[in-house]
Formats: sequence, structure tokens, C-alpha cells
Amino acid sequence: MTTPTYLGLDIAKRKFDAALLDDGHTRHKQFPNSPAGFTQLHTWLRHYARSHVHAALEATGIYGDALALCLHQSGCRVSVINPARIKAFAQSELSRTKTDAVDAALIARFTAALQPAAWTPPPPEQRQLQALVRRLDAVHAMRHQEHNRLELENAANLITASLRDHLAHLDHQIAQLQHALRAHFQAQPALARQRELLETIPGIGETTATKLLAEIPHLRDYPSARQVAAFAGLTPRHRQSGSSVHGQTRLSKIGNAHVRRALYLPAVVAMHHNPLLQTFAARLLAAGKPKMAVVGAVMRKLLHQAYGVLKHGTPFDPQHLAAH
Repeated sequence: MTTPTYLGLDIAKRKFDAALLDDGHTRHKQFPNSPAGFTQLHTWLRHYARSHVHAALEATGIYGDALALCLHQSGCRVSVINPARIKAFAQSELSRTKTDAVDAALIARFTAALQPAAWTPPPPEQRQLQALVRRLDAVHAMRHQEHNRLELENAANLITASLRDHLAHLDHQIAQLQHALRAHFQAQPALARQRELLETIPGIGETTATKLLAEIPHLRDYPSARQVAAFAGLTPRHRQSGSSVHGQTRLSKIGNAHVRRALYLPAVVAMHHNPLLQTFAARLLAAGKPKMAVVGAVMRKLLHQAYGVLKHGTPFDPQHLAAH
């Protein structure tokens, strides 16, 4: 079997660095982070890659999404890697230099050494849903900031009118995005059905259900609920060594922060209204667990329940779940 050529990509907003590792030799080039830059990258790969390309980049936000999709559609094997893994690999190499070109080469060596799993792009309807949800969250955050500024200003202040105008504009944007979300679910009956199933879980409402579907691609297709929790960074991290180190167990937080933020308040609600999680939380509190640790555990269990109703395609049933 032919050894693949490894492509490490370090992504920034306006450009990306590419390092091509082939037969122990590394070649580097920088490209614009744009469709024109993607075309230039493909030309470069055709010229220098001597075998099938395994490309990898860090999961660091939206700047690499278009490039990852473009490479996948061109037939490359693509891996999207948690930055914590790349950082640990750099530490294992005792790497002290950090530049974009060095980071791209590091990602290429990581890919050659550890052969990370291939990334499967979310379907178009899920990508569109995520874009709408994240934009709505961003506009809500802007509105909250402007509202706070308005409360601090004197009514006669010269900028008060500007703040009120901006708030009105943001309210209009929120209404438009909410309308677009409703239209999106109406056009996607399968997504709408999944949201309905999630809303049968006490503690999960329409907003949380929408965010879970937006942020966790292929949610019901994960092999296990624990893997979904790991994706969200909700698995526990233990610190114990010998007889002297007994650190407090905490959430790993190595995963999708959007999911964790979406589940925090629903978990607090579920501790009082979800029959299974109410009992679960009470047991942990009675055992002396800190309240925030209990909330984190409930967040994880709530995500397990979300996975369960989607995996089986049935509404939440506390008696059935309690029996399992």
C-alpha cells in the first residue's frame, strides 16, 4: 500500500500555512484563506504530492471549515484535530519554536505518527443550522452589551439615541434570524422531528434542542453516549497518583464549548424537574459532591438522555430509562 503524503495546515483568518511531508522531506508554502487560495493549494499538491494526501488541521473555529470541506470534496482524507492533542505532541517533541510554518509542519508530523481518524463533514442542512444558531447567539450577545451600556448612560447623553437606534437594529436582526430558523426547520422535517424528540426531555426546551442539533453533527450516529459527552468535553478528568495526589475530579472541557454553554442552565432546571436527574443530583449532593461538580455531572447525563431519544427515535420515558 502506498504511503500517503501528509499535509499539515495552520489556519488564520486571512491566510493558511501548508506543510507537505513526503518521504521524510517537508515542503512549506503559504496561501490566502479564500477560494483562490484553495485553488492554488490544489495546484501545489498536484505538483508536489506523490501519493494520496492525508490533510489535517486543528479544530479552532470557523476559519478552517471551508478549506476542510474543499479538501474532502476533492478526495483527500481530512482530519480535524483537537488542539490539545497537537499541543501535547509538541511537548513530547520538546518543541520550543512557535511560528505558523513550524505549527503546520508539527501538524503534518502528528498526522504521520498517529494517523488520526478521518473527518466526515456535516450535511448541508446541519451546517446551515449551525451558522444560523451561532449568528443568533452573537447578535444576542451584542444586544446584551448595548443594553448594559444604555443603562449606564444618562438619558440626556449624546450617545443615548445612537444606542437606542442600534438596539432597534439588533432587535430587527434577531427577529429575522428567528424567522430564518423557523423556515429552516419547516424545510427539514427530519431535523424538526429530532428537535421534537429532544424537547420531550424535562430541562431541554426549543432553544437548547436547536443548539444541540446545530453543534453536534451526526448526534444520533455516535457509537455511544460517552463519545458524545467526550465531544462536548463533559467527561470527567481524574487526578490521582500514588498515595499523595488525590486531585478533585473535574470536567475535561476538551471539546465543544458551545454545547457546554447550551447545557448549563437546562441542567440546573433538570436537577429540579427531570425525575431521573433529580434523584441522581440528590444522591451526589448527599455524598458531599460540590454543587458545580453535580451540575457538570447532570449536564453529562442530560446529554446522554438526548443521545438516547435520538438514537432510538422515541420520546423521553423515565420508566424505560430507569429500567436500563
